[in-house]
Amino acid sequence: MNSLLKRQIGKHLNNGLNHMDQFLGSINESYTNYEDQIAILQHSMKISSDELYQANQKLRDESDSLKEINKNLEFILNSMSLDSNTNEALNDFNTSDYIKQQTIEIIKINKQREELLKNLEKQNQSLNEYAHIVSHDLKSPLRSIHSLITWIKEDNEKSFNEKTNNYFSLIQKKVEKMNHLIQGILTYSKIDKVDIVLEDVDLNDQVNNIINMIFIPSHIEIIIKNKLPVIRNDGFRMQQLFQNLISNAINFNDKPSGTVEISYVEEEDHFVFSIKDNGVGISKKNQTKIFQIFESINDDDKSSGIGLSIVKRILDNSNEKIWLDSQENIGTTFFFTLHK
Repeated sequence: MNSLLKRQIGKHLNNGLNHMDQFLGSINESYTNYEDQIAILQHSMKISSDELYQANQKLRDESDSLKEINKNLEFILNSMSLDSNTNEALNDFNTSDYIKQQTIEIIKINKQREELLKNLEKQNQSLNEYAHIVSHDLKSPLRSIHSLITWIKEDNEKSFNEKTNNYFSLIQKKVEKMNHLIQGILTYSKIDKVDIVLEDVDLNDQVNNIINMIFIPSHIEIIIKNKLPVIRNDGFRMQQLFQNLISNAINFNDKPSGTVEISYVEEEDHFVFSIKDNGVGISKKNQTKIFQIFESINDDDKSSGIGLSIVKRILDNSNEKIWLDSQENIGTTFFFTLHK
């Protein structure tokens, strides 16, 4: 029996059945209250159910949102190739061991590099020694051949016909060219070997000494456009630099009235020198080729194909620049820099 009904019966029976109507009314009220309570409970349950549903729906929505986030994260991780194995590998990565291993590799490479440099130095030394030995061995018989031909020509000046004399002259020119070639090889091999001795070099004296030393045909004029500076440099290399450029301008001048102009302009931290001639000129395709050793653009007997390569090597070793402006049959101007 419902507890509420028991309470109502006990309350009214204590007074007998005189108040039956009240008793029945109370029973009816009790049921009504019970239904109301059930209704309230049902309502409460409904409210709770709705709240639970809404809460569950919210959880489902949040779950879907988390799934989308996880999906995006998975996409990012896959795009970065950071799968679980990679993560484990990263966790197992030992920085100290890695640095140690790389240090060992660097030391190994440096040792190999040092050995390579030592071998190159030995080979370069052997090559220089070989060049000097061979050059010395060749120069002596060349001098003998040149002298012998000269004596034969002098002793048989009236006996030889013009054709024979031309043959002997041709032999002499070839011997002279070979001598220039040998001397060029010696000079080329010494450019890197001779220690650099820095001194104040008066380029006016240097150029005048060169002009007095080399052979200059009567139809060629050397013009020094402005007073040359005094620079701090190596005298031997400056002598080779200017001598080869001036000789080149003379040897490749085919004009009846040839000129070689020497000048310079001063920049903030360097000088720009120019040596200009009105000679044969150099085609575009040969303007790089001329700086390569043993390369000559014509068959001139006085050209060894080494002079400009010596010039280039001197300037390259000093981080200087050289370039030219040339037109065929008009002339060539060589420009080069020398830092102050």
